[in-house]
Amino acid sequence: MSENKPPEYPNPTYGWYVVCVLTLAYVFSFLDRQILALLIEPIRKDMDISDTQISLLLGLAFSIFYTLLGVPIGRLADRKSRRGIIAVGITIWCIMTAACGLAKTFTQLFLARVGVGIGEASLNPSALSLISDYFPRNKRARPIGFYNMGVSLGAGVAMVIGGQIIAWVFEAPPIELPVVGTLQPWQAVFVMVGLPGLLIAVLMATVKEPARHDKLTTADGQPDFLPMKDVMRFLLDRKATYLSLFLGMSVVTIVGYGFLFWIPTMFIRTWGWSIAEVSMAYGLVVLVFGPIGVNLGGWLAQRLYQRGRRAGHMRVTILGAFILVPSATLAPLMPTPELALLMLVFVTLGAAMPSATAAAALMMIVPNQMRGQTVAMYYFVTNVLGLTIGSSAIAMMTDYVFKDDAALRYSIAWVSGTTGVVALALLLYNLSHYRKSVIEADAWSND
Repeated sequence: MSENKPPEYPNPTYGWYVVCVLTLAYVFSFLDRQILALLIEPIRKDMDISDTQISLLLGLAFSIFYTLLGVPIGRLADRKSRRGIIAVGITIWCIMTAACGLAKTFTQLFLARVGVGIGEASLNPSALSLISDYFPRNKRARPIGFYNMGVSLGAGVAMVIGGQIIAWVFEAPPIELPVVGTLQPWQAVFVMVGLPGLLIAVLMATVKEPARHDKLTTADGQPDFLPMKDVMRFLLDRKATYLSLFLGMSVVTIVGYGFLFWIPTMFIRTWGWSIAEVSMAYGLVVLVFGPIGVNLGGWLAQRLYQRGRRAGHMRVTILGAFILVPSATLAPLMPTPELALLMLVFVTLGAAMPSATAAAALMMIVPNQMRGQTVAMYYFVTNVLGLTIGSSAIAMMTDYVFKDDAALRYSIAWVSGTTGVVALALLLYNLSHYRKSVIEADAWSND
């Protein structure tokens, strides 16, 4: 490895504009992904399906190609136009979200959700790579944290605005479309939520491709694209760092997705709340405290790193997990909905902090030529486990262990508690290995 003098980083004001555009795209991606969680009960009733089948729509259908396509898209992002990849992806997932509203059977809805996952697979590898080329290492945590605020904003918007759209649509006269016929209220919601996101695909035309930074030097002395075997060799040589980070965050994701998918239905079944009531209450919690957790985590991680704490990003990730796990276990067991909402404040803060700082931590130790590919692998591992287990483990506990729809709250508590302990153990193990990887990356970084 040798040092290379890269071009200057772009103007930070424009860099933050790009971050805002990418964050808006992330908001729409999560809105399109999350709206299904508010429609569980009407879809179950209309299609006569179980919680386990719903969990397949929430998790497996979305994650199949969302995870599998991430790696080839990540390789493409390491060589080609990242803004173009994102624009195409947005177009696909918006159209497929609207297609969910045209589904008449479980199979059709499953396939439409697969399409949503295909489109959204383009975003994170390309966006995180772009942001990392707009900001130097010592200023990277905050913009990456801000971008990850899209998770909280998207989930919150899905619940607050989505809940109001649902309330309005369910009270409005049926919608008739040519050829398609009459849409059920839940179908109309998918169409109304999906199509506006196409405007973000158009907005991507205002994003410029920056010069690439933080490159390793190849055998012939030129920084270049690395073949997959070299990428895998790099990661396997540092498997203690990468494997424990990937697996630890995948278990955190199990808890996070489990809550986003099933908490609205828990309030409906346990305390008899309407969709509009729970979506407004939980949505406001996520909208307020999710961004606080993300930005607090990014700010704290950046401050620690600037003060010489090499593993500052991972320390904040662990702090967030320590907040998340006990609160996620206790929240479903609260005796009143008001106390449950109070506990959800801590769940949201605890989930938001590591969602931001773990991604920033990864960007601190990955060379540019393999950044998109490594991010794709990271999301492959976290989402294969988080999206599938997070939704299905809770549903299967309810269907096959408790055998009672009203026991959903106990399923959430059990899954959160057991998986949370595993997450903490993996992240604590990662800490010392991550510190070594940061020291190594500081040595070859161009900043």
